Amino acid sequence: MQNTKLMKNNFTKRVLSAIVFSFLLIGGTLLHPLSFFLLFFIIIILGLLEFYKLVEVAEIQPQYFSGILLGMVIFTGNYLFARGLVDFKLFLVIIPVLVTIMIVELYRNKKNPFSNIAFTIFGASYVSIPFAILSWFVFNQSFPDNFYPLLLIGFFMLIWANDSGAYVVGSLIGKHKLFERISPKKTWEGFLGGGLFSLLAAWLISYYVDVISLSDWLIIATLTFIFGTFGDLLESLLKRMVNVKDSGQIMPGHGGVLDRFDSLIIAAPMVFIYLMIILK
Repeated sequence: MQNTKLMKNNFTKRVLSAIVFSFLLIGGTLLHPLSFFLLFFIIIILGLLEFYKLVEVAEIQPQYFSGILLGMVIFTGNYLFARGLVDFKLFLVIIPVLVTIMIVELYRNKKNPFSNIAFTIFGASYVSIPFAILSWFVFNQSFPDNFYPLLLIGFFMLIWANDSGAYVVGSLIGKHKLFERISPKKTWEGFLGGGLFSLLAAWLISYYVDVISLSDWLIIATLTFIFGTFGDLLESLLKRMVNVKDSGQIMPGHGGVLDRFDSLIIAAPMVFIYLMIILK
């Protein structure tokens, strides 16, 4: 009886936190270019803090400030460049930041200095680049408006459809392990279920977000569920390396920022490449 009550409480927490998360994400994305910028600016900072805390468990000592600075430069540069407010020369700022990370490590006198440098730079890239290129999902000359966030909202919905489908189908009929060494609970049935849900979602989204065709949405859905699964597995590999269950505790019942966006980290770059091919 007590276990049943605990399960209900956990489920309630998951649902409520998911509703709040979805409201903030969709509202911040839709409201204004500035709210879009601030939303993902904060998400990147939180994600980098989680990543650097995770790798510290493996006795890596990353440079928090330098890594977050690098992530902010990558994100802000993409945002301003995608809006047409600056030219490509702004990205030259990345070079002195990278050099600074290397020089700073000389003076820190920490164990594993090159590992510290590597994980500082990798963390900034792993977390910030996928979110940075989301600016190109909402700013494009071929869109009806200068700020057109509906395409990005559609992409989010594909990710959620994939996650939901994989969970539901995997829980009901999942038997054949997808990648047991890294994520024992994932199954091929769940993977295919997530793909089916994503394709159905793409079909529905195409009626409301018609800046790209149905066939384009179906291709994007396919990229999303395939590479979103790899993103999930990659984050599971990171957590397995440091032997933790969740990347953080910011969302009750869901874990941390990286837990919520793990699918996006690999899927977004692949969808971005496709969008750059089909959009003028």
